[in-house]
Amino acid sequence: MTALEDLVSLITKVDLGEHPGPDPRIAAGAVDPDKARKAAVLMLFGVLDNIPAHSQKPVAPADLDVLLLERAHTLDDHPGQVAFPGGSIDPGDESPIAAAIREAEEETGLDSSGVQILGVMPELGLARSNFVVTPVLAWWASPSPVRVVDYAESAQVFRVPVRDLLDPENRFTGTLTRTGRTFSSPVFKINGLVVWGFTGMVLNGLFDALGWTVPWDTERLLEIEI
Repeated sequence: MTALEDLVSLITKVDLGEHPGPDPRIAAGAVDPDKARKAAVLMLFGVLDNIPAHSQKPVAPADLDVLLLERAHTLDDHPGQVAFPGGSIDPGDESPIAAAIREAEEETGLDSSGVQILGVMPELGLARSNFVVTPVLAWWASPSPVRVVDYAESAQVFRVPVRDLLDPENRFTGTLTRTGRTFSSPVFKINGLVVWGFTGMVLNGLFDALGWTVPWDTERLLEIEI
């Protein structure tokens, strides 16, 4: 099947209740639903225009990509981390899908008319900032230019080749120790950026559910510096 067909098939499984569920550390149940804020993120896959993957391993189509951004380093919540476009669901948003699209337009300047919404994934919990997050899975049917719209929010916006994310040479288990406790998550290290934490776990779980994951050395550690 094509990548798009795989994504559509995954949404079908979610709708039928056949999705295995997220990493327990980011399950919606990890956050108090009575106190949590609601948010949505856009997981937008598409075909790169003219920048192929660096990896030469045939682990995914060389031109398949996903849209990510680097959060501004001055933000209070998760500064400098790589994330999907997205944010809080506002009272005026009709749905998590509407919120994810609005936030993506505001953060990346994309033309939403070219975005094909495939469906929503199970809600996730972001305990540190007290959010329940709805991931919206989408396909970039007609890609448009993207950029940083507000540097107070984002440091950069970029399209990442999925092949580079899946290449075992770019995969690690990241560790971060705070106040005597060590947190770990899957890591994707590409183009000088480290994708870890919530986004790393979401991508790892998504690739597993899609059947795209290539075996990698989970004992290969990378210390996270923030």
